[in-house]
Amino acid sequence: MAKAEQIIQLLKSYQAGDDSRFYAIAMQVAAHEARKGHSKIASEIKELIDLAKKNKRQNNVISISQSSSIIQSLVVETKPKCKLSDLTFSDVQKDLFQRVLQEFSQQEKLNKYNLKARRKLLLTGPPGTGKTFTASAFASELKLPLYTVRLDSLITKYMGETASKLRQIFEFMRTAPGVYLFDEFDAIGSDRLTPNDTGEIRRVLNSFLQFLEEDNSESLIVCATNYKKLLDTALFRRFDDLIVYDLPERNQIKKLITNQLHLFDTDTLIWEKIEVEAIGLSHAEISRACDDAAKKSIFKATETIDTSNLVSMLKLRQQSKIK
Repeated sequence: MAKAEQIIQLLKSYQAGDDSRFYAIAMQVAAHEARKGHSKIASEIKELIDLAKKNKRQNNVISISQSSSIIQSLVVETKPKCKLSDLTFSDVQKDLFQRVLQEFSQQEKLNKYNLKARRKLLLTGPPGTGKTFTASAFASELKLPLYTVRLDSLITKYMGETASKLRQIFEFMRTAPGVYLFDEFDAIGSDRLTPNDTGEIRRVLNSFLQFLEEDNSESLIVCATNYKKLLDTALFRRFDDLIVYDLPERNQIKKLITNQLHLFDTDTLIWEKIEVEAIGLSHAEISRACDDAAKKSIFKATETIDTSNLVSMLKLRQQSKIK
């Protein structure tokens, strides 16, 4: 049997949450039993260690409330319940989303053939086209928490401090599997050769590139930006996929609106008039116009959305767009 000192070290490493040390000590116990000729016990210990490692992602999801105060200031944890089907995407996007979900949820199959799952995604496109929503939906469908990086806390004026905080986030990824969203990513990943670069942005981006390259966690990393042109070209090859978002096309508008107004009667809507007014608006703007039309119908004590109501709300959104 294990020595008393080994049992003490096992308990200490378990209490400290040091999985690597816990497994190492357990393997020492297995080796000790094997040397004594207790091959059956040694084999059983090794099998239990392998099983524990296999189930680590399911059993080792750490709540942000259990983490250090520094990490709590850098990321915000949420548990979304939305689905990718809640929003309208192109066929190309939907196909890629399904591949990401399939590969990420079945990583063990790929690992047997030395293949890696898609885990690092760069999303680019205009505001309101579903980039942040995609990250939330990934978290929901993978049954993982969404950790949104707080750029206001991450980026500081002090030399080297931002890179240090980035390192802590990437270290946290290894112990707390989840979907990590770096929104407004251009604040970190902007071109290092821009004329107004003071040198700090180069160090921050170089650190991010290094951490991203070395990351072998079981987390999904999603970076989103409205300004692809501002990004440093060295970034693109570090990501598994670049997913481009555009304003909804005419053939997507009807599905988007019917999804958003699924609790209301839309049978009498004249789609030609509606689509004309919706062209040029983002997914978010169309969704808000639908919500406004629904509220107006509710106050009129009807569950029917009429064309003039929805068209007027779409026109208001067109007028309020920033020129």
